[in-house]
Order: sequence, then C-alpha cells, then structure tokens
Amino acid sequence: MGTPAGRWVLLTTVLGSSMAMLDGTVVNVALAHIGAELHAGFTGLQWTVNGYTLTLASLILLGGSLGDQFGRRRVFLIGVVWFALASLACGLAPNIELLIAARMLQGVGGALLTPGSLALISASFHGPDRAAAVGAWSGLGGISGAIGPFLGGWLVEWTWRAVFLLNLPLAVLVIVVAVKHVPESKDPAAAPGLDVSGTVLAVLGLGALTWSLTEIGGGNGTAAGYALLAVGIAALVAFVLVERRSAHPLVPPTLFSSRVFTAANVVTLLVYAALGAVFLLLVLQLQIVAGFPPALAGAGLLPITLVMLLFSSRAGALAQRIGPRIPLTAGPLISASGMLLMRRIGPNASWLLDVLPAVLVFAAGLSLTVAPLTATVLDAAPDRFAGAASGVNNAVARAAGLLAVAVIPGIAGIGNADYTDPATFDAGFRTATVIGAGLLALAAIVSAVAVRTSLGGAPSLGDTAPDGTAPDTPSRVPLERCPHCGITAPQTHPRD
Repeated sequence: MGTPAGRWVLLTTVLGSSMAMLDGTVVNVALAHIGAELHAGFTGLQWTVNGYTLTLASLILLGGSLGDQFGRRRVFLIGVVWFALASLACGLAPNIELLIAARMLQGVGGALLTPGSLALISASFHGPDRAAAVGAWSGLGGISGAIGPFLGGWLVEWTWRAVFLLNLPLAVLVIVVAVKHVPESKDPAAAPGLDVSGTVLAVLGLGALTWSLTEIGGGNGTAAGYALLAVGIAALVAFVLVERRSAHPLVPPTLFSSRVFTAANVVTLLVYAALGAVFLLLVLQLQIVAGFPPALAGAGLLPITLVMLLFSSRAGALAQRIGPRIPLTAGPLISASGMLLMRRIGPNASWLLDVLPAVLVFAAGLSLTVAPLTATVLDAAPDRFAGAASGVNNAVARAAGLLAVAVIPGIAGIGNADYTDPATFDAGFRTATVIGAGLLALAAIVSAVAVRTSLGGAPSLGDTAPDGTAPDTPSRVPLERCPHCGITAPQTHPRD
C-alpha cells in the first residue's frame, strides 16, 4: 500500500469501478429530462434503467470468470473501453430506442470491469495490505457514489448527455494508468471452459421476464407478452437444471443446500427490489411533483450514501458481536418506516422538513441491513466458494432491482401516457412506497425466521458442503475495513 505500484493499482481500480457506480445512480436523476427531450413514455424510461441492469446482472458472473482465465487486467481494460464507447453512444443517441440499445451495451462493459476491479486488488495485494486496499477501494468508491447524484443533477441542468460523456475522460485516464502501471494476472487454478449455456439462459430468462413484466405492468398485456413471460420462466428453470449438470457452473448449485444462504438471498431480493423502486421513483417524484431542479433532486439521494458510508462498518461489527438476526430484522423495518415517510413528499414539499427526514430514516435502516447481509452470505458458504457466493448475492441484488423497476411502477398505476402528470405520478408514487415498505417488512420476517443468531458458529440445520459433509471454515469479509457497502448491490468479496 505504501509503494507507488500499489497506489497506481488502487487509482486504476477506484476510477474504473467508479464509472459503473456513477451510472448506477446518476442516470436516474436525468430520466425526466431524457423523457422530455426524446419524447419517451414511461416504458422508455424504465428500459433506460433496465437495459443497463439486465446485461450487467446477466453477465457479471461470466465477467469474473473471463478475468480469471484470460487475464484480469486484459478483461478489465476491455470492459473500460467497451463501457466508454457505449457511453459515447448513449450521449449521442438521437432517440430513446438507440439510447436503450447503448445502455444495454454499457451493461456488458460494466459486467467486465466491475468484478475485474476488485480482482486486480486481490491479485496485487496480499495479507494486511489486501484488507487495507479493499477498505480504501470501498471507501473511495463510497465517496464517488455520494457525489454522483449531486454531480449528475448539476450536469443535467446543462444537458443530460453530459452524464454519459463524463465517462470518456475517466476511461482514458484508467486505460493509460492500467497499461503502464498495473501488472497482468490470471488464476492458475481456474477451471478451463466457460458456462456459455448457463449465460445464454440467464440473459434469455431475465430479458424475456423483464420485457413481458414491463409490458404487462404498463397496461399493454397481449398474448405475445404473456407468451414471453412463459419463455422467461422456462429459461430460468432450464438455467437451474443446466447449472446442476455443468462442469464449471456460474452458480454452484450446492451453495443453496445451505438454508441460511438461501434465506439471505431471499432477503437480498426483497431489500434490493424496494431499493430499486426508490432510486427510480424518488428523483422523478422530486422533479415532476415537488418541482425540484435536478441538482436538488439528486441531493435527495445523497444522505443515503453518506449514512451508509459512515455507519455500515459499525453495523458489520455489531453483527459480528450479536449475530445478524437482530440487525437483519430491525434494519428492513426501519427502512420500511422511511419509505412510508416518503409519502409526505408531494407538491410544495420541503427538502429539509419532508425529504431529508424520510431519506435519513430509510438510510439508517439500510446501513443496519447491508453489511450484516453480506456477512451472513459469506458465513453460510464454505471458504472455497466465497467468491462464488458473493457473486451470486451481487447478481441477485441486481436482478431484484431489474424486476422491481419492471413491475412496481405498473402495479402502482404509473403508465406510459400519464407519468408527466404531477397528480397521477404522485398517486402512483404513494402506492409504490407502500409496496416497497411491504417488501421490506417481508424481508424482516424472513430474517427473523430463517437467519441464525451468530456468525461463524456451528452450521445450521440443513447446511452442508458440496460433498455432503459439514461445511469447512466459514468465509469472512473484513467488514470493518469495508466502510462502504453497495447501494445498487451488496459489497463484493475479493476473489482469491
């Protein structure tokens, strides 16, 4: 950590991952202006978010495997270049259809560079230096996530296209530094071959499911839409069957023989579904209904990242002492209360009196939830599957946001033709907050019933290793050294 070589690696990985992290939050601030300039309906705005999340969630596990086999720096740099070119296409898009296509390409680049950034740290640092480097990467990433929505709001007041074009100079800097100062590395123990069939089924299943649910939720349910829904479900069932037989599966099926691992991923699904709805609808509510300018609307998300930056590591340490069940039960309930408080955000809302209290309560619950959730996932998996367990949990979180953005607005009554009408959007937003609060309450119930009371203790009933024996040494992420837990997905674990 104290050498120039170490600092160059850290700079490269922080800037690279920050590109993807910024796009996870900044684009939502620009949606209202994108819709107005490109004459897009609400479905177009949903796909502007989901096009990126779809390819990212489907391919992120494959991205980590590619880096291990073909070179972590090489795959990381391909991801950076790909992401930058796709960002350029987003910034120049003349209509919503081309913007969505470019966003999907952006997600492919994100799937290559996101796991690659932490893999480079894991390969470049060892022992205490690795923990310190992961902590610095996580903390600096948290700072970029904190300034992202505010910076995005400021850029949107000039032009929404600048939100995407901002990635170009960052990409150039990352490429130059990485080529000169970051060494190449591979995983010599990586199994040969890639799970191509599993990847294709994951993309097909999530894509068909998202497309059909978006159309049905928007009131455009047709025979083709329901047929596509059936195709998506069938593809995901086939994905499970293929993973059971694959020699090198993206998702080792035996991970789910652990009751706690399964329960933690169900909690992840519910929590991040609610979070995905908040990040999509809150900034639109602040602009369309409350009349806030983009910069002030973006600042509405700022407290979430700041609170998590300050308190997530403390929540992780608390879970290590008292066990994860209490934090994972109380945290979602506190966040649910915050979502219900967001119902006060309407016409003539005050940022200080209406927005800030609701967002702070929501963020307090989230900071109490995410770090213990990460610890529970890793603790439930054998040490040799730590990277896979973390990757699965990360993909589950992103898929949850994907499906929430597809489904919740339609259920709440926010349709294509009426999202620009303040009264209609306000009513839909209030309904969506109740739905989100219900998801969080359900997450609390699952945690109370199915999550064990301690970390690193005896295996829970039903927990077995892949060979049918008792699990080996539990995996531990140094949470106290990871001060920023993910907003769009949980903190990832360094791959060995």
